[in-house]
Amino acid sequence: MRAVVQRVTSASVSSGGEVIGAIGHGLLVLVGIGKGDASDQMRWMCDKIAKLRIFYDDSGKMNRSVLDVGGGILLVSQFTLYGDARKGTRPGFDAAAPPSVAEPLYDEMVRHMRATLPVPVETGRFGADMSVALVNDGPVTLLLER
Repeated sequence: MRAVVQRVTSASVSSGGEVIGAIGHGLLVLVGIGKGDASDQMRWMCDKIAKLRIFYDDSGKMNRSVLDVGGGILLVSQFTLYGDARKGTRPGFDAAAPPSVAEPLYDEMVRHMRATLPVPVETGRFGADMSVALVNDGPVTLLLER
């Protein structure tokens, strides 16, 4: 499982001209599900995202999590995180889990975050053509993999 985590002042995702998920201050998380990923990787990723200390404390140090600052999380599925462009100029996606495997795990991730985290969790729409808008705060962007 891979995730791109961006600290944002705002973020939204639209599909078909309709905003389907939006947050203010918090984290935009683009998540890719790979072949072989299962619930244990998903739970690890959820815990890591929630506890990442990438928000400033009163001393100006990145020492607070999204939970500490009461921010939101916008979780967007993105299989292209498993794109491999080492050969040629057209990426291959063989390492990405097929939709029949990835969608249930993504849905489980959303349910898990909503059930266990005391912050708003918004989402994109699995498999949809989406437009993501964000204001990256910092900028702070991290890559996570499990």
